[in-house]
Parts: sequence; structure tokens; C-alpha cells
Amino acid sequence: MKARPVLSDFPQYGYCLASEGNIVGVMLTFFFRQPALEGQPIRCNLSSWAVDERFRAYAGKLIMTAMRCREVTFLSITPAPVTLKVTEGLRFQRFVGGQQAFFPALSIASSPMKVVMARSASPELDFLSPGEREVLLDHAHLGCDALICVQGDTAYPFVFKSRRVLRGILPCSQVIYCRSAEELSKCAGALGRYLLRQWRVLCLLDANAPVPGLVGRYFAGIGPKYYKGPSPALPGDLAYTEFVMFGP
Repeated sequence: MKARPVLSDFPQYGYCLASEGNIVGVMLTFFFRQPALEGQPIRCNLSSWAVDERFRAYAGKLIMTAMRCREVTFLSITPAPVTLKVTEGLRFQRFVGGQQAFFPALSIASSPMKVVMARSASPELDFLSPGEREVLLDHAHLGCDALICVQGDTAYPFVFKSRRVLRGILPCSQVIYCRSAEELSKCAGALGRYLLRQWRVLCLLDANAPVPGLVGRYFAGIGPKYYKGPSPALPGDLAYTEFVMFGP
């Protein structure tokens, strides 16, 4: 977190609750702009909210301090079950209600596509907007798979984060960024064959319903995610969040 750029006057790490010189509570904050979005609204991923048991009565003061900026859209993407009532009581809106697990290599490609890894010198970046180029290069630097699916003179940007599921046995890829589930379905076959070379056969996508064109299964109620603020959050966009910095 120390290496992250500080955005305006917002805190670099977050907020803490102290008593007699000792830290008894903490909330990490990731303030960022999403350059692929029009107007680049400020977002903040609230993370790792924890307060010692005997100071739980002050936990609300901690989160209210973090949320005092009304121009910021706040995200809660890994809410603990015990905090769900508090999250919803603070009028956060759920923007993700489940996850789609899918095997992209099993998708049928409608027409030939190629997949390339985004690098600063990649000519395929010219097909993307400046904001999308920034998203891909930033996440490549952070260790994600920043990929461009190319069909003719049209390019589709994607970011994946490697992770393991089934108690750490099965390698898979979490979708960190895509423009839409429809574009992901269109490019799934080509992306799957690329990821297969890295022994990753399974992918996970945040979704609110089964996604047409993705071969797999939808799990309702898995990984709910919330937002509060002026800029609605969308499934499939976890760019610059704790999922990137810390891992899912």
C-alpha cells in the first residue's frame, strides 16, 4: 500500500481507532480513480474492518469517519457475514449477488481471434481508449494477466487475477475487469485457450444471473458486493481494489 499513489487529500492507508496509545480498530481504504470510466469518478474500497471486541461500540464511528466524503463511491466487496446487516443498514446497495464459474476453453469462438498480453509497446493498445490502456498497464504492473483479445481492428480489454479454489488445489482466474459479460462471452473461447497454457481451466466472474455463452454454473449468494455513492458499480469491475492488491 505504501507504493500506491496518494489521491488528493485522502488517506494513504485508512483509519484506525486508538485507546491509550494502542490501536484497537482499523479500516483500510483504497481511494482510486477508474480511468476506463467516463469522468473518472473517485471510488474507495473499504477493506479489513476490524475492531477489538471490547471497543465494538465504536466500530460505527470508524466507518462513518471513512465515509464522510459524499462525492466518493464506496465499495464493500468482501463483507464478512457478521457485517452484512450493518452494511445494508448504512444503505449500501448490492451490485453483485453471486458468481459464475465457467470453463472458457469450452466456449465456441464465432470467428478467429487472437489474444496478446498487454505491454507498453504492444501495438494492440492503439485499438483501446487511453483509460483502458491505463487500466491494463497498471494491472500488468501489479501482477495480473492484462490481456487484449483482437478481432480484426477491434480490441477487447480484460484483466484476470490468478487464484486457487477448492482449498487451494485448483488454479483458476478471477475476472478483475471486463467491459461487459457479453464481451467476455464473445471472447471466452480465445481467452480460455490462452489461459489453458498456464494450466488455468476455470474462471470466476461476479454476476447477478447465469451468463449466456459461458459454459459452467452460476452460484447465487456467493461473494455479495455492495456500493454506496454517486457512481454505480457494475459486476466485472474489480480494478484497483483489494482483490488486486491482496488477492481474492
